[in-house]
Amino acid sequence: RWLTDESELGASDDIGRGITNPSKLSCEGRSAGGLLIGASINQAPDLFRAALLGVPFVDLMCTMVDSTIPLTCIEWQEWGNPNEEEYHDYMMSYCPMQNVQEGKKYPSCLITGGLHDPRVAYWEPAKFAATLRHKSTSSGPILLKTDLDAGHFAASDRYKYLKEQAFEFAYLLEQLG
Repeated sequence: RWLTDESELGASDDIGRGITNPSKLSCEGRSAGGLLIGASINQAPDLFRAALLGVPFVDLMCTMVDSTIPLTCIEWQEWGNPNEEEYHDYMMSYCPMQNVQEGKKYPSCLITGGLHDPRVAYWEPAKFAATLRHKSTSSGPILLKTDLDAGHFAASDRYKYLKEQAFEFAYLLEQLG
């Protein structure tokens, strides 16, 4: 959670010093970095115009309580085990899925997933996109792009990778003007 606070402080400082303003500020994160972006836009949705969340680990609580999911038990050493009371409330406090705020204006979002992702299941980005669409009052798009051939990492084919990058840059240019 401290990292989310630091992210908000950094964005607020840049805005306060006149380096940028919320209409020109975007944020991006992949996997666990997507968790940071999801938590950041929940904590301070008014700071960003656009957010890119690549294969974001946003349904932390549902994933981490299930010991049958590969890597979960190993990750308890780093993240904590939400099945134990001492970790549950803390993890719940920053879990993006459980903290989307009803009636808030969220930034435009491009959320990506991979159908064959063994680390962040395709339904996590899908559920997060659906939750944002349902609860946000924003008129900006909440886009979900699921690659039916991909796993957790970006395309290994050079041209497909460049095409994905171009798509993301085009999205940002459209949102930031």
